[in-house]
Amino acid sequence: MIKSYIWPLSNRIAHILLIVFFAVSYLLGDFDKLLRYHVAFGYAFGVVIAFRIVWAFIGPKYSKLKDFNFSLTDLMAYMLSVFAKTKEYAGHNPASSFAIVGMFVVTFVMLFTGALAYGIQENHGILSFLHNSYFKDMEFFKDVHELSANLFLALIGAHIAGALIDKYIKKSDAIDSMVHGYKTLQIQETIKTNIFQKIIGFVWIIASLYALYYLIFTQDNMFIANANQKQNYAQMHPVFFEECASCHIAYAPYLLPANAWILMMKDLENHFGEDASIDSVANASILAFLRENSAENATHQASVKMLKSLKGKTDIIAITKTPFWEKKHRDIDKNIWNTKEVKSKANCKACHQEIDFGLLENDLIAMPKIKS
Repeated sequence: MIKSYIWPLSNRIAHILLIVFFAVSYLLGDFDKLLRYHVAFGYAFGVVIAFRIVWAFIGPKYSKLKDFNFSLTDLMAYMLSVFAKTKEYAGHNPASSFAIVGMFVVTFVMLFTGALAYGIQENHGILSFLHNSYFKDMEFFKDVHELSANLFLALIGAHIAGALIDKYIKKSDAIDSMVHGYKTLQIQETIKTNIFQKIIGFVWIIASLYALYYLIFTQDNMFIANANQKQNYAQMHPVFFEECASCHIAYAPYLLPANAWILMMKDLENHFGEDASIDSVANASILAFLRENSAENATHQASVKMLKSLKGKTDIIAITKTPFWEKKHRDIDKNIWNTKEVKSKANCKACHQEIDFGLLENDLIAMPKIKS
């Protein structure tokens, strides 16, 4: 048996980066406050994959797509003898050949729907221009993105299972070869990379690492930039700001449906235990503003989810009593409402730093610490 150099250093480093970038991005996907980093690792993962696809056409032997084994006959024979020792493949075996191409396809769907979800649901990134047109479909794009991510995870699981079977049952050194680059074969199959391939391989790794650095540390880069604009309510409607913000923060009109605002403005004499009566002209003016910018007329993610949670019941006038608000805050330690910084569930400003400008951003949440 002869040791042959099959996988160049760029392949092996890229393989590690793919594992790390996907794993981190996948794990961060469940944390709203870390969404920016989920997106950054996701895009960096995409950069590695993009170079890998290019490498499939310009790389050395066995890295090229034309050297993959797409024979259905060989695949069937390989799968039927999955628990028996079979011949050693210098490059990818039939199962991994199909799995890798499947990963390429799923990656495209995963990255594209991820960018769509980030742009349409969050109004962030390069596809944020689609937000106003497709905001009602935000859940669809998010669901497809999550489905494709889980499908990719399943392909990884199958890939790992196949690699472990190769190592411990078929006694192949495929896993080890991804560490040191060498496979033990019956004939010499050592590959050589030319200077062009070495340069591209070097650029591949550096570009992938730089992409991650750029996405994380460059504020407002085009891939993550926030397209949500601050709302200056004092300029938009001076009467609303003067009458409402003088007692509490100027709650964003998009946080309640129009009917809730109508009911609230009808009964200002009993405004959450206070008499907040104002003259009829000011009342009508403020109500018109609130209705014009209510949840039904807004594209914010919170508006869409708020309306969905109400299920047509639009007579709840307290934001903190809506199913949407209760669900978003149900895991918060109840003691936080008693801290001197918060004091009340209605004090959104205590945690949402720019709520008085109409911004409910994940990275603009700073919760007070509870003293033990």
